[in-house]
Amino acid sequence: MKAIEVQGTIDRDRWLRLDSQLPVTGPRRVRVIVLISEEADDISESDWMKAASKNPAFGFLKEDAEDIYSPTDGRPPSDEE
Repeated sequence: MKAIEVQGTIDRDRWLRLDSQLPVTGPRRVRVIVLISEEADDISESDWMKAASKNPAFGFLKEDAEDIYSPTDGRPPSDEE
Protein backbone atom coordinates (compact mmCIF):
# COMPACT_ATOMS: atom_id res chain seq x y z
CA MET A 1 0.00 0.00 0.00
CA LYS A 2 1.32 3.47 -0.94
CA ALA A 3 0.81 6.58 1.22
CA ILE A 4 0.36 10.10 -0.17
CA GLU A 5 0.23 13.11 2.14
CA VAL A 6 -1.94 16.06 1.12
CA GLN A 7 -3.69 18.73 3.10
CA GLY A 8 -7.26 19.87 2.88
CA THR A 9 -10.22 21.32 4.69
CA ILE A 10 -13.41 19.84 6.05
CA ASP A 11 -16.18 22.20 4.91
CA ARG A 12 -19.46 23.10 6.66
CA ASP A 13 -21.20 20.15 5.03
CA ARG A 14 -18.51 17.78 6.42
CA TRP A 15 -16.98 17.10 2.97
CA LEU A 16 -13.21 16.79 2.71
CA ARG A 17 -11.80 19.27 0.15
CA LEU A 18 -8.17 18.73 -0.82
CA ASP A 19 -5.85 21.70 -1.42
CA SER A 20 -4.40 20.09 -4.56
CA GLN A 21 -5.03 17.23 -6.96
CA LEU A 22 -3.76 13.77 -6.11
CA PRO A 23 -0.83 12.46 -8.18
CA VAL A 24 -2.73 9.33 -9.28
CA THR A 25 -5.26 8.64 -12.00
CA GLY A 26 -8.75 7.42 -11.28
CA PRO A 27 -11.33 6.19 -10.87
CA ARG A 28 -9.79 4.19 -8.07
CA ARG A 29 -10.87 3.10 -4.59
CA VAL A 30 -8.72 4.46 -1.75
CA ARG A 31 -8.55 4.31 2.03
CA VAL A 32 -8.47 7.68 3.80
CA ILE A 33 -7.09 8.45 7.24
CA VAL A 34 -7.88 11.95 8.50
CA LEU A 35 -5.55 13.49 11.10
CA ILE A 36 -7.10 16.45 12.89
CA SER A 37 -4.95 18.85 14.88
CA GLU A 38 -6.01 19.27 18.49
CA GLU A 39 -5.14 22.96 18.24
CA ALA A 40 -7.59 25.23 16.48
CA ASP A 41 -4.86 27.37 14.90
CA ASP A 42 -2.53 24.74 13.46
CA ILE A 43 0.46 26.35 11.74
CA SER A 44 1.10 25.24 8.16
CA GLU A 45 4.35 23.47 7.28
CA SER A 46 5.46 26.33 5.02
CA ASP A 47 4.82 28.88 7.80
CA TRP A 48 6.73 26.65 10.23
CA MET A 49 9.72 26.44 7.83
CA LYS A 50 9.72 30.22 7.29
CA ALA A 51 9.69 30.84 11.04
CA ALA A 52 12.49 28.34 11.65
CA SER A 53 14.64 29.85 8.89
CA LYS A 54 14.41 33.30 10.51
CA ASN A 55 14.85 32.10 14.10
CA PRO A 56 18.22 33.20 15.52
CA ALA A 57 18.49 29.89 17.39
CA PHE A 58 19.37 28.27 14.05
CA GLY A 59 21.85 31.01 13.05
CA PHE A 60 24.82 28.71 13.70
CA LEU A 61 23.82 26.70 10.62
CA LYS A 62 24.94 29.62 8.43
CA GLU A 63 28.52 29.41 9.74
CA ASP A 64 31.19 28.08 7.35
CA ALA A 65 32.13 25.36 9.86
CA GLU A 66 28.64 23.86 9.50
CA ASP A 67 28.90 23.63 5.70
CA ILE A 68 30.58 20.21 5.66
CA TYR A 69 28.90 18.62 2.65
CA SER A 70 29.20 19.33 -1.07
CA PRO A 71 27.10 18.27 -4.06
CA THR A 72 29.74 15.63 -4.88
CA ASP A 73 29.51 13.90 -1.48
CA GLY A 74 27.81 10.53 -1.28
CA ARG A 75 26.04 8.83 -4.15
CA PRO A 76 22.62 9.25 -5.69
CA PRO A 77 19.74 7.24 -4.20
CA SER A 78 18.83 4.04 -5.97
CA ASP A 79 15.74 1.84 -5.88
CA GLU A 80 17.94 -1.24 -6.31
CA GLU A 81 19.20 -1.28 -2.72
